[in-house]
Amino acid sequence: MNVIRSGGHLPDHVAFVMDGNRRYAKLEHIRKIDGHSRGFDKLNDCLRWCLDMGVKEVTTFAFSIENFKRSEDEVDDLLNLTREVFTKSLTHDYGVRVRIIGNLSLLPEDLQYLMAQKMLETEKNNSLFLNFAFAYTSRDEITEAIEAILKQEDHVLEEQDINEHLLEQCLYTKLSTPPDLLFRTSGESRISDFLMWQLTYTVLYFAKIFWPATSLWHFLAGIFSYQRASVRLEPFKRKQNTGYEVTRMNSLSLNRVQAFLKQLDIYRAEELSKLRKK
Repeated sequence: MNVIRSGGHLPDHVAFVMDGNRRYAKLEHIRKIDGHSRGFDKLNDCLRWCLDMGVKEVTTFAFSIENFKRSEDEVDDLLNLTREVFTKSLTHDYGVRVRIIGNLSLLPEDLQYLMAQKMLETEKNNSLFLNFAFAYTSRDEITEAIEAILKQEDHVLEEQDINEHLLEQCLYTKLSTPPDLLFRTSGESRISDFLMWQLTYTVLYFAKIFWPATSLWHFLAGIFSYQRASVRLEPFKRKQNTGYEVTRMNSLSLNRVQAFLKQLDIYRAEELSKLRKK
């Protein structure tokens, strides 16, 4: 790891597409759900590696909305495994703050409760932020952001207030920086409707290994790939962070946007508290 640390800039935010659990299970002659269980165990390994490398944030694609199309038995097994994971310790007391990004209304109420409880229990942790994408697709995230604007109370916003910056602030990931590195396993070279808004300047790394078999060396290869590409990307990322959409807004428009976003934050916090009380 010391060689990688000295080899260049390290990513602050790494996103994982944990692909290949079922194919791994078939290869190892075990049940599909056991492949998924080993996948959760591997996530804990990756969190430890990220902490050791100084990564500040991890986003992992755990369950797509598209996964509901799988067989009823497999979906039930996955949801039960998730209940088990959230009932125990998802992060082995690494001081990780857990945030769930996704459409929780699609999940059973008891699982909504467990997820809300985990988010509230860990909200003061700051060793690393773990965004757990569950019942998530990027298309749904953008749709939900648009609906939040359309359903605004008191009609705070005016037409000229609606722009890219506002929409970005309504996404599930509003508290996050864009990922620096996307690490996908199983040899598939696609995004699968994951963080499509956020990946503009993200380095994509596709590993030809099933997720549960991911080793430290595979992880470090992804970090090295990022280091090689990041030098070329930094000028574009700096341009992205200039906040052009914000700076060109007049003070009245900015005040309206800030008032709306404050209302939205309060609403979402109240909804999270309600889930914990169910």
